[in-house]
Amino acid sequence: MFADFAIISILLVIAHLLRSRIRFLQHLLIPAPILAGFLGLAGGPQLLDLLPFSLTADGKTAMDRYPYELIAILFATLFLGHQPRRPSLQTMLRKVGDTWFYNFAAYIGQFGIALLFGLFVLPYLFPDLNPGFALLMPAGFAGGHGTATAVSESLTAGGFDDALSLGYTFATIGLLTGIFGGLTLINIATRLGWSHLVKSAQDLPESARSGFLPPEEQSSMGTNTVSAMSLDPLTWHLALVLAAFGGAHAIDYGFRHVLEVKVILPLFAVALLVSAVLQVVLEFCQLGKYVDRQIMSRIGSSVSDYLIAFGVASIKISVVVEYMVPLIVMSLVGFLYALAMLWFLGRHLFHNFWFERSIFAYGWMTGVVGIGVLLLRIVDPQLRSKTLQDYGLAFVGISPLEILLIVVVPPLVAQQIILAPAIVITLLAIFCFGLSAYLVGWFRTPPDQCRPGEQEIIDEM
Repeated sequence: MFADFAIISILLVIAHLLRSRIRFLQHLLIPAPILAGFLGLAGGPQLLDLLPFSLTADGKTAMDRYPYELIAILFATLFLGHQPRRPSLQTMLRKVGDTWFYNFAAYIGQFGIALLFGLFVLPYLFPDLNPGFALLMPAGFAGGHGTATAVSESLTAGGFDDALSLGYTFATIGLLTGIFGGLTLINIATRLGWSHLVKSAQDLPESARSGFLPPEEQSSMGTNTVSAMSLDPLTWHLALVLAAFGGAHAIDYGFRHVLEVKVILPLFAVALLVSAVLQVVLEFCQLGKYVDRQIMSRIGSSVSDYLIAFGVASIKISVVVEYMVPLIVMSLVGFLYALAMLWFLGRHLFHNFWFERSIFAYGWMTGVVGIGVLLLRIVDPQLRSKTLQDYGLAFVGISPLEILLIVVVPPLVAQQIILAPAIVITLLAIFCFGLSAYLVGWFRTPPDQCRPGEQEIIDEM
């Protein structure tokens, strides 16, 4: 395992250096973990067989299992960290109602549409396709490699052996769709005057292209909350994460092998619950303030980078070839859904800077939040639209509901219980869109004209 992590770490360093030096890669804006994953895939046993990735006793690459463990570690970071001023639901809806409704509804709506499409359209096109295939598209697009791993775990347990590789493929396609589709949309928007904070799509800071931050853009990764005389602050935080991860494994082992319970939660869900309980216990013992949320976020992001790299490197090429046509069909559904959200709903539901807010949402609907931030930085370099601030506030209320969906829906789909959750999710998304229009407003301002409050912000530039 350590040898495999060393290999993928070398590939991550090489990928980041290539991104920082080669202009072509900078213009493509492909994240370094994706590049590292492709290097691992090309140099791995499926193609050139140059990289000595570890093999199991039955001849399979050991890294196939790593994403299952990494997603559990990632979820263990989500609820760890002291957050003294969590806003109430009423505060979130009052301040960022349109952001909350739009982003939550767009997320669950992609799952609902995918399930309905997979239930009523895919069987006529591909009769032998596993019923869980359609669910992998929103898991990879809106969720990224982490959610794809989590969803695949449930589908694999239900007998869909190819789910993991297909989930990674959808996540990779989604990232590329987010980048290239987003850049195309931004070029169109700047020409048509939809974007009011930049006049050209080429205004992205050099640091975003090269990957290295100059001194004036650098910031602290977190706060030292314990004395290094006793324990290094990073060790303290990493130990808490791995303690939650270990506790999840212990509970999982107890349920599977001691109690022999047949229906249990996926490992990532158990890790999430253990970390939440651990944080509550720390708060009760007056120790919660010594767990820095920012450091936990950085640990989670680091795990995510390795997860993406291993995920891409372990994609089964034979599986991708076998499912090539349905992969293309479902990817088109995902792209058209994100495009429809931007044009038909985003420009009517956001109270100001509709394109900036919509292109950010498009980024995470096709890739991950990082892609959304990347696209937002192009059209709003100084973050004057407050898109990120509003999303950060709204996400506090969105994230538990997203996690609930990931925990509940995949096991149902694995048991071929699809219609009921598809209808419930879709209706809930429609209800949230309607509620946003009713409570916040349905704006009919032409897409190239300023909305109330925008001109004042533009004049300050």
